[in-house]
Amino acid sequence: MKKWLVAILFGTVLTLAACGGDDGAEEPADNGDTATEEQNGDSETEGGTVDASAGEEVYAANCAGCHGADLSGGAGPELNQIGSKLSAEEIADIIQEGIGGMPAQKQVTGEDLDSLSNWLAEKQ
Repeated sequence: MKKWLVAILFGTVLTLAACGGDDGAEEPADNGDTATEEQNGDSETEGGTVDASAGEEVYAANCAGCHGADLSGGAGPELNQIGSKLSAEEIADIIQEGIGGMPAQKQVTGEDLDSLSNWLAEKQ
């Protein structure tokens, strides 16, 4: 009985860590100010502008639990140089479909998926 309880608690902790948290903070309105985008570390890519802060936020909420807050790895592999190995499209496919021991992250979609995959693709 005791081992079963420990296993359930451990599984719950892992699940909650992988899910991240929502701090309830609202996103600032986009007023089209490109100077603000440049100050936030945004850059141009083939597909347009990458919002680095949005990519970081999606990563922190959905990926950092396994891949580390600093992309150095943990339960999942390190992602510091993932952009030198995979394109943004390939990264998005892995996020959506999963790979190896990584389950599909179906909760990451739309602009969040684009921001995250483009941000990770810049990590070279």
